[in-house]
Amino acid sequence: MAVAVYPGSFDPVTLGHFDIIERSSRIMDKVVVGVLNNSAKSPLFSVEERVNMLMDVTKDLPNVEIRAFEGLTVDFVRACGASVIIRGLRAVTDFEYELQLSQTNRVIAPGVDTIFLTTNLNYSYLSSSIVKEIAMYGGDISAFVHPEIADKVRAKVAGKDK
Repeated sequence: MAVAVYPGSFDPVTLGHFDIIERSSRIMDKVVVGVLNNSAKSPLFSVEERVNMLMDVTKDLPNVEIRAFEGLTVDFVRACGASVIIRGLRAVTDFEYELQLSQTNRVIAPGVDTIFLTTNLNYSYLSSSIVKEIAMYGGDISAFVHPEIADKVRAKVAGKDK
């Protein structure tokens, strides 16, 4: 069985993330979306909230599993029984960083490969940071995230969900 891990912070999950998850689920037998719990960052949503949001938006993708993790991505990949890391590329600047990361991962874990999927042009500019910034200033984020995610982001930035 071909198992892949799509790691990220997903704070919050965007339509760009969902596009990569959905496309990965069509080419892999199983996709584990790894939600990074990075203690060095201050995310808007807790890891549990991010896991739950991802479970909501991927509920119709039967071969997708959502799991939180800490530490090295390659360790998580091996723990999932996977041999592939999925990464999305929006621009050339993403490629430079992701190439360096994938080459480092190959040294640490020679049996783990990285597959790059180029982002759908509709989402090539999109990031979680942009979504959060627009929401913080009261802007409309409905074109960037699923409706239920938009509600959660708006509530969180308004201080209603702290």
